[in-house]
Amino acid sequence: MADLALVVLVGARGSGKSAFARRHFGPDRILSSDACRVLVAADTGDPSASADAHDALHHLAGERLAAGRLTVVDATHVRAESRRPLIRLAREHDVPSIAIVLDLPEEECARPGPAGPPPDAVRQQRGELRRSLGGLEREGFHQVHVLRSRAEADAAEVVLERRRTDLTGLTGPFDLIGDVHGCSSELETLLARLGYRDGAHPDGRTAVFVGDLVDRGPDSPGVLRRVMSMAAAGNALCVLGNHEDRLGRHLAGRQVRRTHGLAETVEQLEREDEAFRERVREFIGGLVSHYVLDGGRLVVCHAGLPEKYHGRTSGRVRAHALYGATTGGTDESGLPVRGPWAEGYRGRAAVVHGHTPVPAASWHNNTICLDTGAVFGGALTALRWPERELVGVPAEKTWCEPPGRPPGPPPGRA
Repeated sequence: MADLALVVLVGARGSGKSAFARRHFGPDRILSSDACRVLVAADTGDPSASADAHDALHHLAGERLAAGRLTVVDATHVRAESRRPLIRLAREHDVPSIAIVLDLPEEECARPGPAGPPPDAVRQQRGELRRSLGGLEREGFHQVHVLRSRAEADAAEVVLERRRTDLTGLTGPFDLIGDVHGCSSELETLLARLGYRDGAHPDGRTAVFVGDLVDRGPDSPGVLRRVMSMAAAGNALCVLGNHEDRLGRHLAGRQVRRTHGLAETVEQLEREDEAFRERVREFIGGLVSHYVLDGGRLVVCHAGLPEKYHGRTSGRVRAHALYGATTGGTDESGLPVRGPWAEGYRGRAAVVHGHTPVPAASWHNNTICLDTGAVFGGALTALRWPERELVGVPAEKTWCEPPGRPPGPPPGRA
């Protein structure tokens, strides 16, 4: 499971949830309803103590998720209404919600002696759980793991996986490259100017592409071939752009309008063999919305990303990373007006992106846009990191007329 998630333990009293949590997660990651009840109630037997305890638990869980900490919630959660606030909390903080269900037989739940739960209570909770067990994914859980016996629970292993967006251990140096849009010749010229030879840098630098490799330009297959070969050799990273997203959906057989240069890219790819098109489909399918690099000091995405979304995984994060925030309005060309997310950015990480053509790349509130409109006759721009040095090459020609306006619109438009 992801190393940043909200884990919800589900099971009747006496099913071993607390022991399971301690064994696999440790006390620093666990929030227990029983512990919260002791904290907030003078009389833990008071029925109102449960509501207060769950309010406290949900508040603490939200604070932990906001701080980017894996959180495990230990309570019965056999009813859908008790799980619903936690699913909502995970969505609010753009983390996956994971249910671990201990659906043990009644005889394995009921412990003998006065400390054990009453058999009638166990029986009732097991019945409530069984009635809702099949609908956990429909409730909104991203993953559901069901353990059906004490032996299964004892043998289970929990493996935390680093998020694919988390490359904080890679420290560079990097060469971050703006929107290429099928300008294969300009890309080769820029790579040479940056010191790359046949896709590799003698000093071990890594190229990082901010997306929109394809569409509008003369040779999208050539750009893809270069970037895919560099990525396969470990010499490049690439995040998903909105144009790759549309191409990927087309290659997967979905209905996509062939606008904004997609028709030309599809025509160019049809001149390639099927094996190459399949490699393109797999490559695009493996791209992520953004990367967090260099110990958290650098975030790379296509359209920009507020700090609260860094390292998070949700549809909302993905949409912002690919398309940016919109105001809901359109400009004189009928294109969406982008919200000025960078105006309020005060994050520690530098955010490097593309998507919105600008006359020249420049820093603004620790963010920088590298889309300098190469395909529109502008330039293809790279940023050396950590040097923060800009390197650019002019477009060989205007490959595509800008949609309704000259290249280099004011920031906030795309």
